[in-house]
Amino acid sequence: MRPTAAFMDVIKRIDGGNAVRIFGELAAVAVEAVQSGAHPKAIVQHLETLAFRLEGSDRFAQASEVYKVIAAVDAGDRERWRTAAVTVSLQGLCERGRFSEAAAVVEALRNGGESDAGIGVGVDILMRLAWHYECRYETEASVQCYRLAHALSDGGHGISTVDGHTLERKIRDIRILQMRSLAEEGRHAVATPLHEQTRDLLGLGPMRVYDIMSAHQAAADGQGVYRVVRPGRRIGEPEIRFLDGPVALTSQAGSRDAPPQYIALFRDCLAFPRSNVVLQDDRLIYDLAAHPLSGTFDIRDGVNPDQIMIAAYGSGRALVAAPPERREIGAGLMLFGLQSRNYGHWLLEFIGRMLCFNDRACPDGFPICIDDDMPETHRQIIELIDERARPIIPLSAVPTHFRELGLSPAPTLLPFDMRPGHPVYDSIWPADVFADLRSRVLGRLAERGVDLRRTGRRIVLSRRGFAQRQLLNEAEIVGTLAQHGFEVVHPETLTFAEQIATYHAADIIVGSASSALTNCIFCHPGAKVVALIHEGLSFNFRGYTSMIESSGADLLFVRGITERNELGHPFHANYTVSPDQVLRAIERVGRT
Repeated sequence: MRPTAAFMDVIKRIDGGNAVRIFGELAAVAVEAVQSGAHPKAIVQHLETLAFRLEGSDRFAQASEVYKVIAAVDAGDRERWRTAAVTVSLQGLCERGRFSEAAAVVEALRNGGESDAGIGVGVDILMRLAWHYECRYETEASVQCYRLAHALSDGGHGISTVDGHTLERKIRDIRILQMRSLAEEGRHAVATPLHEQTRDLLGLGPMRVYDIMSAHQAAADGQGVYRVVRPGRRIGEPEIRFLDGPVALTSQAGSRDAPPQYIALFRDCLAFPRSNVVLQDDRLIYDLAAHPLSGTFDIRDGVNPDQIMIAAYGSGRALVAAPPERREIGAGLMLFGLQSRNYGHWLLEFIGRMLCFNDRACPDGFPICIDDDMPETHRQIIELIDERARPIIPLSAVPTHFRELGLSPAPTLLPFDMRPGHPVYDSIWPADVFADLRSRVLGRLAERGVDLRRTGRRIVLSRRGFAQRQLLNEAEIVGTLAQHGFEVVHPETLTFAEQIATYHAADIIVGSASSALTNCIFCHPGAKVVALIHEGLSFNFRGYTSMIESSGADLLFVRGITERNELGHPFHANYTVSPDQVLRAIERVGRT
């Protein structure tokens, strides 16, 4: 039989059932037909028709093999057909949700000597499909395509998603969303097989289910010790003052019942630097997650770039997966956790725990464990408040097993954020905790000879070095205030002692409502504080008022004009304030 006739005979005999067996014969007769004088375009046309027919019957791997045959025949356009072979298999399989077959194609491409161009085409296809599925909220299809792109690119090196994330970060974030949804629906067992598909890629161990408990609940069954240092008590109602009169806030007022301050001790615990999660046996100890309102809170453990585990909460239980690596520590006091490197969070949420660690209920000999990514000023605060000269152990982002771990709470309930559809929870801070902190810090600084006399300084706090919640016309405001005896202060350039001396000496402080104003808990009684902020009515005005006025200072808010930006969190919107507003505020506080 002539080569061309033999080729046509093979083409006619191919159907879905025998295609794989005949492909070797097809490639040989196609090449032989061309070598014997058959026109390459005619051969290619017949092969393209065959590929189209196979693709139409969802036989994508077989269609891909036909395109490879075409590449062997049409040497002048070989890369086009090799690209088509990659495209038809990966896109067709992924669009039909046949991801296990797509994984086999990826493995074959990686091990079969596919060109860099072909690999690149495959990665591009998978990334495009992944983003398409993600935008349609088809999370599992999206994560599967990202996972395949990671494998095909041999680890995702140098590849970023459309929204600028690494493949590992993207897969982790989508998995967390899926785990949250499953936990909230009480379908904890369904999470395990999903996690198994990607845990090696993310460097995580198996996923386990834990019962959520507060420290008090966890100690009640005899597996821990819980001692109250300061009983629960009532918090005063903050009086919020605005330059242009009262406004209708859209936030939810935080509880006025201050939680007890305690020291709790547990044995054989696994904790995670940069996170608030503590695991003991089959229990997750976390006051916020155990709170009755936890269903409305957006409880996060993954906002840090170096997050080392994933956790999802719902229906009274939590899903947690951690890396297999462990660090061992004999005993420690937990002064690490979510957002500990942020100065405002550190001073408000964390440093008050030192009062409990100073209490006689807390054993001697336990070192203080902190996150190792915090600025030096954080350690300076610890050393001022610590009464027992405890060692300080900075912890890198590695899961840590404690033979004994001491816990203490934040001064009040402070959720990280709220779930969509729920108003912002505006935490109210108890003045007594901050009064004790203030007394301790000022007393130690006085012992060291720091001048804490009130000098009548007028200061304006700069936030120019920060990307969020910027006062966009700061230079204009500073220039205006300079004509009225104000000096500019950059708190982040000062030691903690210098910051406290500066704030304590001032009669009037003007600044953006941000971490910089947190130091106003050390103001002199009677000092005046003018807080500049955007228009947002859900901002934590009660929190700032209760915190700053615990020192005896008076606080006045000036609301400016928000710069519209749909991408950022409303709390952190940039804004402008007119010089006239600021001058009116200065005049008003000067009369009080």
